[in-house]
Amino acid sequence: MQIDLFSEVYYDVETQLSANEVGGWENIHLMRVSIAVSWSPLDGFRHWDEASVPQFISYLSSFQRVFSFNGDRFDTQVLSRYGDVGELRRRSVDLFVDVSRKLGHRVSLDSLAQATLGIGKSADGLQALRWWREGRLDLIAMYCQQDVQALVDLVNLARANGFVRYVDKPDEIRSLVVHW
Repeated sequence: MQIDLFSEVYYDVETQLSANEVGGWENIHLMRVSIAVSWSPLDGFRHWDEASVPQFISYLSSFQRVFSFNGDRFDTQVLSRYGDVGELRRRSVDLFVDVSRKLGHRVSLDSLAQATLGIGKSADGLQALRWWREGRLDLIAMYCQQDVQALVDLVNLARANGFVRYVDKPDEIRSLVVHW
């Protein structure tokens, strides 16, 4: 299968508010964007603040394939506060959804990155919320960019090898065939 790499983009979103602060996970659309990061072969990494989210949605929607990790359930819902995300949903390639469906259980980005790439995540969403409260947008952007880089690297390795690895219980590394 020939893939036009210039027709795809990768992204991640960090928020200003937690699920507890907006009344639960059913209110993801109220969490507000702190920083979003995208990467495409054409533009490299781009950082987006809350004011630029409508342009960010338009930018993502211009690609044929939009890669994320848990973007269908989380990131797209956060973005829905700022504009129509219908195109993002139609063009979505959500690694979390694909891997979870194949395994029958959830697997974290950290598990995939550690087992496949040999690198773990540098922080988590709760740390990003603390950085937001401290005004440390630089640290949020760096963390978010590292997650996007992990997505890009996972997809590239999966395309080269036909599989990714994940850490299963109890700390056993397993392989999973994927076609991204």
